[in-house]
Amino acid sequence: MQPALGARGALAGVLSAAAGWLVEPADGVEAQAGATATIQERPVVAVVGLAPRCGTTTVARALGAELAARDSCGACAVTVGAGGGPRSLGMPAAGRLARTLAPVAGGATRACGRLCLVECADRAALAGAILYLAPLVLEVGDPQDASAAASLADRVVLVAGPRTEPALAAVVAQSLGRVGPEPVVVVNRVQPEAQTPWSGRGATELPESRMGAQLALAGREPRGDLGRAVAELADRIGEGS
Repeated sequence: MQPALGARGALAGVLSAAAGWLVEPADGVEAQAGATATIQERPVVAVVGLAPRCGTTTVARALGAELAARDSCGACAVTVGAGGGPRSLGMPAAGRLARTLAPVAGGATRACGRLCLVECADRAALAGAILYLAPLVLEVGDPQDASAAASLADRVVLVAGPRTEPALAAVVAQSLGRVGPEPVVVVNRVQPEAQTPWSGRGATELPESRMGAQLALAGREPRGDLGRAVAELADRIGEGS
């Protein structure tokens, strides 16, 4: 599903030429293959938190880092609030993407691991600018912003905590499904063998991992069980796009 292509495509023609900055092939053959890869549309994923402190930022950045590792450009943009949290060393591809997107975000971009963190009030303009450059993850911490983000997204991820009521996720998923794709529900910070209201409901579970969360917040792929769970989530998103 490719909703809101009019909004997303408005700036794509102007900025698609910058896609070549994000790939540095070694020779002519690789250059031709890289140029072909960069003209493909990249996914926009909205990650919506269902409850305070459920780990929306961690999930958004973990998923972004996984998408970046899979993409030919090697980076992914993730929206953030003012300040954007702790700083971390950015990789070259993320730095190039940050410089490319700076005019759209008024200069409020920075590299963080594999991620380009973007403070941008105009999500539609951002989605249009990045359409052919790199994946985009819209972190949505305010439920009032969820519908607008879902209307721009190719995939929507709802993040719940272990104690979040499944009924709440069902209501929000039904609402967002009217304006965007059917959401994928993720239960974050699940303890091993813990019984929660989500047991047996088929939601994607992300295990508790302090080290994995720290890696994700630094823009890197989580390791261990959390890394495998995030990779499975990325697979699921790819299958549904």
